[in-house]
Amino acid sequence: MVEMTREEFEKAVDDAIDAVPDELLDLVDNCVILIEDEPEGDDKDLLGLYDGVALTERGDLWGGELPDRILIYMNPTLRMCEDKDDVREEVAVTVVHEIAHHFGIDDDRLHELGWD
Repeated sequence: MVEMTREEFEKAVDDAIDAVPDELLDLVDNCVILIEDEPEGDDKDLLGLYDGVALTERGDLWGGELPDRILIYMNPTLRMCEDKDDVREEVAVTVVHEIAHHFGIDDDRLHELGWD
């Protein structure tokens, strides 16, 4: 398990978000990115989760909803990584992966694109 402070992990998430092209981030709609210590439920190895309605599934009358959430889980990421550089790389992949879900891209397509 990698030892990393909450602030260091938050910086890794911020850096991952900053690495996403502005043109893509400008298209993200009604979505927040949050850091949680642990995922709820049985999957304690989950690194991230998109909780919301993908842009591709929103109809013309969609609106007035609470923001979608992208959750990045700190402790599972620290448990699976070997060092801080590995954490930063994994966070970057997880952020892109969950943003892709916001755009309606499913896991199968992400795997086809090499985002495992």
